[in-house]
Amino acid sequence: MKLTHYLPLATLALGALASCSKGDHGTATNPGKASSTTGIEYNTDKGMTVANFKRPPEGPGLVFIEGGRTVLGSQEEDVTMTHDNIERTVTIASFYMDEAEVANIHWLEYLHFIKQDSTEEAYKAALPDTMVWARDLSFNDPYVTYYLRYPGFRYFPVVGVNWQQANDYCTWRTAKVNENLALKGGDGGGKKSKKSKKGDAAPADGAAEGGATAGAAGALGDGKSTTSLENGTSLPNYRLPTEAEWEYAAQALIGTQEVGNENQEEKRIYPWDGRTTRNPYGKKMGQFLANFKRGRGDYAGIAGSLNDGAMITEYVYAYPPNDYGLYNMAGNVNEWVQDVYRPLSYQDVEDLNPFRRNGVLDPADKYDKSPVNGKGGYQSLIDDKVRVYKGGSWRDVAYWLSPGTRRFMAEDSATSTIGFRCAMINAGSNK
Repeated sequence: MKLTHYLPLATLALGALASCSKGDHGTATNPGKASSTTGIEYNTDKGMTVANFKRPPEGPGLVFIEGGRTVLGSQEEDVTMTHDNIERTVTIASFYMDEAEVANIHWLEYLHFIKQDSTEEAYKAALPDTMVWARDLSFNDPYVTYYLRYPGFRYFPVVGVNWQQANDYCTWRTAKVNENLALKGGDGGGKKSKKSKKGDAAPADGAAEGGATAGAAGALGDGKSTTSLENGTSLPNYRLPTEAEWEYAAQALIGTQEVGNENQEEKRIYPWDGRTTRNPYGKKMGQFLANFKRGRGDYAGIAGSLNDGAMITEYVYAYPPNDYGLYNMAGNVNEWVQDVYRPLSYQDVEDLNPFRRNGVLDPADKYDKSPVNGKGGYQSLIDDKVRVYKGGSWRDVAYWLSPGTRRFMAEDSATSTIGFRCAMINAGSNK
């Protein structure tokens, strides 16, 4: 993970502190020996404790996504006639995102710790719905039994996970990563903390905001942590990316920009160059760049020349990464994002870090969810419990591979075509 633009949240205040020497302004990593506003020395009986800070700890699995101005919205013809993602110019702050989708092995690790640290009820609540593979008129029965747990599928994306379960995983992951940092000293690149006797270091406090379930929080444990926000020794929360973050990262237009040119002169239909879904270069010329459904009944090509190589999901590091280094931002599985769905989000949300919350403008009671009763009532699927998913899947045609397309589903529902990846803020930076 690149760390050149990353500063912990707590150091925002420290950046304004200066040392006592005239003209020597303080920085986050060198705040000086005393306050420039009171003259009181730090780390004394009378002064404030200012932790030694050199660099933040690394967030496992994350890739730095440099933010900036972009045009979000559908680049494809609106064949569904929903008009729910019309182009608009926005700015997205830099953030971090998992380089690949959360895989079966990662979810099995989650289940391992939930079973070890929490209740049987929490463990059952964390289980993916493997029955998403079952189809009345298709022999997918082996996937029901083997897809999640068989070793050969370890690095295939976890599916059968609903939006709520994905959020709980993010909460657990935050706690577990910060707990591991505490066990290692949690120094964030500075001086190491004193190790607890007999390896009894406790997990991080304040690991995640919001209401984690008992299962997600089960690994947190008790006691005080050797990491803290003020010391810069704990990581911010892992979370689902916002829809805008996800779409921006999938576009990866950083790969089209010339140094010093502020004009975004090129656009992309997909997360790669060109207007087709095939590789135009080198030894892999003609091969598909994503795992998707080529047409009616055609999921992978013909024997002896399987093109996208996958009848169902595929290895999470298959296919070339985009220009941010992210794998499978088109195809393989759709991915949950944070946003609640509204068809007019594009015109309602702000133009800096746009995000759609519950209960803000366009309220759910404006949508008629009453059953069609023979009197001509209109039945809507929209409420505050439906969430956006993006990216297209192994079962989708190429139209859904375009980052601007969007769909939605109830947050407590799951399918064999939706997975997720985590994101994290770029704390302590205004970029």
